[in-house]
Amino acid sequence: MAPPLIQLKDIRLTFGGTPLLTGVELSVSPMERVCLIGRNGSGKSTLLKIMAGLVEADSGTRFVQPGATIRYLPQEPDFSDHTTTLAYVEAGLGPGDDHYPARYLLEQLGLTGDEDPAHLSGGEARRAALARVLAPSPDILLLDEPTNHLDLPTIEWLEAELENRRGALVLISHDRRFLTNLSRSTAWLDRGQVRQIDRGFAAFETWRDEVLAEEEREQHKLERRIVDEEHWLRYGVSGRRKRNVKRLANLHALRAQRRNYRGAAGNANLTAAEAEKSGKLVIEAKAISKAYHDRKIVDNFSTRIQRGDRVGIVGPNGAGKTTLVNLLTGAIAPDSGSVRLGVNLEMATLDQHRESLDPKSTLSEALTGGRGDHVMVGGKPKHVVSYMKDFLFAQEQMRTPLEVLSGGERGRLMLARALAKPSNLLVLDEPTNDLDLETLDVLEDMLGDYEGTVILISHDRDFLDRVVTSVIVPEGGGKWIEYAGGYSDMLAQRGADLKREDVKAQATEEKKETRAASPTAPAPKRRLSFNEKHALETLPKTIARLQAEIGKQQRLLDDPNLYQKDRKTFDQASAAIATAQAELIAAEDRWLELELLREEIEQA
Repeated sequence: MAPPLIQLKDIRLTFGGTPLLTGVELSVSPMERVCLIGRNGSGKSTLLKIMAGLVEADSGTRFVQPGATIRYLPQEPDFSDHTTTLAYVEAGLGPGDDHYPARYLLEQLGLTGDEDPAHLSGGEARRAALARVLAPSPDILLLDEPTNHLDLPTIEWLEAELENRRGALVLISHDRRFLTNLSRSTAWLDRGQVRQIDRGFAAFETWRDEVLAEEEREQHKLERRIVDEEHWLRYGVSGRRKRNVKRLANLHALRAQRRNYRGAAGNANLTAAEAEKSGKLVIEAKAISKAYHDRKIVDNFSTRIQRGDRVGIVGPNGAGKTTLVNLLTGAIAPDSGSVRLGVNLEMATLDQHRESLDPKSTLSEALTGGRGDHVMVGGKPKHVVSYMKDFLFAQEQMRTPLEVLSGGERGRLMLARALAKPSNLLVLDEPTNDLDLETLDVLEDMLGDYEGTVILISHDRDFLDRVVTSVIVPEGGGKWIEYAGGYSDMLAQRGADLKREDVKAQATEEKKETRAASPTAPAPKRRLSFNEKHALETLPKTIARLQAEIGKQQRLLDDPNLYQKDRKTFDQASAAIATAQAELIAAEDRWLELELLREEIEQA
């Protein structure tokens, strides 16, 4: 067997008094493909940084084969001191490396190399960072959540690219399909230590459950031994003093073993507050279309969603997934066609716009809205600490500012906020972001038990296969088609050969069309201004108010005798409707413009 390229021995690290890593042992051999698995907060990213030489452990040794090259992909890449994405990628090359792969990989990932790193969206930053670590073809690739912010075509491209490389790979990801397709061995970081098996992720969950079950049996045996020793201590016949002292010391040792035992972290208790049942028909869309300037976002799309359906919407970032959801849920009106919503609908939405939360506010304030110490869950008050524990937050985190929460903690917070509202229609935008595998399992079970209807946008192929009953995908030019079954069923019906190339070409073409249609618009590679963010958040309320006003005035005009009885009221109502309709059209157009801009620059 070849000597390891990198080896960690007895790695120990403590943060704030709590041991994070306690005697970690891990080795990676040439061409080995290791997935690093663990709960949120278990120390996976820290361990990867130790392997990369960026964090120094309190104790232990790190050995790297002389001459071996390592490249590390962080979750938050640093673009400072680089004027273009090409300069950033080339800075990661070694002295003798060819510069051609840098430009080639940028092109493959949809970048020109001329982009200003200061104005990159999340997806563009991730793609540039991937090009930087892939370009040198290192001996060891350390990748921390490489699929974050990537759409499905890019994830599938990355998967194929990594599969064809000969270097060793250590991979952290929450994407089950990605892990299954790439890993050949598994390192499980659990309660400060690493267990490793020479099997890929496909075997991990069964193995993990067996380990935890055996551990539970051993703990049960320990409890029985303590009970037996305590019984002997109280009621046993006295023997020789030395024997008594030895058994008493043994009892103290057993109690210490129980006291020092770190049990596995529990699972989140995800429960959606359900409202009364909706009607059998939830949404019926007939030949709906929506365009922005010359770009068709949705063209002549029809669907019928019934109670209990789970509908997934997939496609490249910027294809208009969020716009389609807002058309279906009535948040915006179509240019043509009609949308009919069923009766007794109560909708709850998972807001993925995490930047809308005040980073200085506390976890408790985010859950309660800053009002008292109770959360309204299903219309009933529940103490915030109790509700926090359902989502794996400790009581001590009540006053924790949101800005210091990890990605997984922010993901659980967004779920907690969404699921507290009574609903029979859940609209979820990327619900799996940053969640660990155990929480994903609980989320899947919750959605399976949910009696209402679910519409979700996701790039997680395995999650889609496990949850949805149909998938809606874009086919280009505003055309959307619905396929029965999950993501894999969609590929089988649509043709696996089309799963990446056509969608990627469509995304590129639509981006060109948008730029051509808006030559005077600001460059898309920038961030939303404060005013634009504020407008994006407040316009839906304005649209709802205007729709209510139109409905109110229309009810007055529905009286056939109003003109005869009260000409003044008739004229006022007519003028009010005309004004509100004009304002409504302007508000919807502005909201759609901002939403498309947000999709392109923040989710690309």
